[in-house]
Amino acid sequence: MRNILSISKQTVIYFFIILFVYAAVSKLADFENFQVQVAQSPLLSAFATFIAYATVIGELVIALMLCFTKSRLLGLYLFLGMMSAFTVYIYLILNYSPFVPCSCGGVLEKMGWREHLWFNGVVCLGTVFIIMTENETISSSFVTKRSKSLFSLILPRS
Repeated sequence: MRNILSISKQTVIYFFIILFVYAAVSKLADFENFQVQVAQSPLLSAFATFIAYATVIGELVIALMLCFTKSRLLGLYLFLGMMSAFTVYIYLILNYSPFVPCSCGGVLEKMGWREHLWFNGVVCLGTVFIIMTENETISSSFVTKRSKSLFSLILPRS
């Protein structure tokens, strides 16, 4: 059972990596258009250039962090933060904006805004689950190491 959970987590993390690399590359492929679309957003227009660059760089850095065990947990937290920000942005656009811009590229461009909101919500929930299991794995290995060292103090080797 543990093996299935481990393989499932790894598969989902690979999906996250592919998602962010794909999103960043599709934005870079038509970066000028992406900047224009961000500038058309009623919520982001004042910071369009900064947000366009920060989004692409952030997606690539986070995807890279998810590739390595040592940076994976921080990468998962950053991934969750960025996906949550995207989710909140979509919610605000859908419910409070008089104008709904189009700034998604690639496969996600085929989704409507509501579907995109649901997709992001499910991805965020999946990320929370993985973070919880990652934290559990980290703390159990920490406890195991501490327990072994405690037992070596109590039970001397013969």
